[in-house]
Amino acid sequence: MMHLWELGPQRQAALVRLLDSDAATMTRTVRRLEQAGFVRRRPDPTDKRASLIEPTAASHALRREVERVWSQLEDLSTAGLSDDERTAALLTLERLEQNLVRAAATPGGLSERS
Repeated sequence: MMHLWELGPQRQAALVRLLDSDAATMTRTVRRLEQAGFVRRRPDPTDKRASLIEPTAASHALRREVERVWSQLEDLSTAGLSDDERTAALLTLERLEQNLVRAAATPGGLSERS
């Protein structure tokens, strides 16, 4: 939802790339969000074969609360860390994520590693 709030309507394929997901998982996620009333699909005006996923007014009503909870989680998880320690932790987590993405993209993925 945060990506849709920030970027506006997106094709489902763009969300798959943006969130480093797979098509089946994204389809299920969008369907659930649509059933809950938080997103809707509309035809892409530039490509009638595609549809855009866009946030609804109901999802926008939740945005401030979601951002508040994320901020609170960030504060709780970094309590007592200096600015330098927060920066180092973020860089380390980003590196771990890159390593996992790279490993998952390798033929055989993570299953061949021990």
